[in-house]
Amino acid sequence: AGLAGALGLDLGGLLDRPGARLDAPARLGELAARPIQTNGDALELLDELALHLYQLLAGRDFDPASIPEVLALTLGNVGDHGPLTATLTYACRELCPNLDATTDEIRHLLAGLAGRYVPAGPSGAPSRGQAHILPTGRNFYAVDPRAVPSPAAWTVGSGLAREVLARHEQETGAPPQRVAISVWGTSNMRTQGDDIAQILALIGARPRWHAQSRRVEGVDLIPLAELGRPRVDVTVRISGFFRDAFPHVITLIDDAVQAAMHADEPEDQNPLRRQYLADLAGRLADLPPDEAAARAAYRVFGSAPGTYGAGILDLINEGNWTGDGDFTRTFVNWGGYAYSAAEHGTDARDDFRARLGGTQLVLHNQDNREHDILDSDDYLQFFGGMIASVRHLSGTQPLRYFGDTSNPERARVRDLGEETLRVYRSRVVNPKWLSGIRAHGYKGGLEQTATVDYLFGLDATAQVAHDFMYEGVAQAYALDPENQAFLRRSNPWALQAITTRLLEAQGRGLWNPQPETLHDLQNLLVESEGLLEERGETARPSGGGA
Repeated sequence: AGLAGALGLDLGGLLDRPGARLDAPARLGELAARPIQTNGDALELLDELALHLYQLLAGRDFDPASIPEVLALTLGNVGDHGPLTATLTYACRELCPNLDATTDEIRHLLAGLAGRYVPAGPSGAPSRGQAHILPTGRNFYAVDPRAVPSPAAWTVGSGLAREVLARHEQETGAPPQRVAISVWGTSNMRTQGDDIAQILALIGARPRWHAQSRRVEGVDLIPLAELGRPRVDVTVRISGFFRDAFPHVITLIDDAVQAAMHADEPEDQNPLRRQYLADLAGRLADLPPDEAAARAAYRVFGSAPGTYGAGILDLINEGNWTGDGDFTRTFVNWGGYAYSAAEHGTDARDDFRARLGGTQLVLHNQDNREHDILDSDDYLQFFGGMIASVRHLSGTQPLRYFGDTSNPERARVRDLGEETLRVYRSRVVNPKWLSGIRAHGYKGGLEQTATVDYLFGLDATAQVAHDFMYEGVAQAYALDPENQAFLRRSNPWALQAITTRLLEAQGRGLWNPQPETLHDLQNLLVESEGLLEERGETARPSGGGA
């Protein structure tokens, strides 16, 4: 932002519309030595200038006294350097020494193993603007569950909720009534509760914080007149770690659900109350009143107490599935246990099916750019498993939105298909990533295998991959001469696993390959099996596991 300001640019405007035409000052073209015609061109120039600034500082050992010289060499006398100078000074005096202290990771690990003191420090993601957690290598602490969601998380999460509602109305002409969201514990530790804030905002409730401690004392329903829209009926699938780490938050969500269900409001403005009354009068009418009321209010589900995971990865790795029915059975059996203020893991698989069967929109959020949806099996298990279950139980493919809060000030909501395509283009078939991962030898081959496995698994559950994606992966991973030679040399098991998985995608109808590609993969599979036999080895398991 300081660099953009020094050049007379509005960084927010550039980020909002990267493809828009830009009436750029002549000075920008001189700095870039090329025409600057769009906001995207200006953003690219800002990246280049920032890199140049840090390269010059690195050549001067990040000496704060060299900042004026570095700015003059890079920008000349253009603009106000005040904010930029402050940023570079912080980088020299704080960030650089803290990053140089990464050697503390080994030193403190050895100290901990020897029973000696390890300094404490906060957890978080430096790439998300949390530079205060540096240096790494400390005995990190997480977050007070009673302070979740924080006021900052409320700002981000309520913004995400607005983005979701606006996008759904733009695509369908109406706001969503029933939504399901997958929530993890680790991400909410990093964000202090973005997901929880989004859930509360969709319901139409806001946290109530203690003025001094900033702990959450409860929730208040936002009046419909102030809310300006109908409430949303939200079903939450929590991870096992979230269940263990945030019992207070489960109670908080349940309080919001109960308040909404018992609010004296028109049913067309309160889908939670409408569904609650419909369940009491229909699906649960034959049960004792207390049991029926409890089951009609279940909205938070997870794995049974003491258990973890969603079970989908084992199903895919063993090939023991034929369609959405198998994914649904596993997803519900593993995650159909209800949690509330009064219940802790009650078997409620029938209620979970009912909730999923009426879902219109499935959500998941990612809070940083240190990983993506195709380098962890958790996305295909929790997010993909939920999508497949809703599709099977409702008979309709739900809308699938992926929230990106890697920049908390500019939270974005994308369709899952858009996000998959973004990751495919930016990493999966990016020659720079492939070249870099090959430097890691055997582990590089394993990472390639995992990427193919996770693309396959996410497509099997969420139906997001196009034929050209599989074709691109086949050409870049299995059939590219350079990469194939790398795998033959460094990890022949990975070569066989990648080839096998791609052929499985074709066999299951997920991919209709070009005839020559299919022929080449079939031949490669035979060759890879022969290569392993020559080495006296059997195939090792592919990628799996986050």
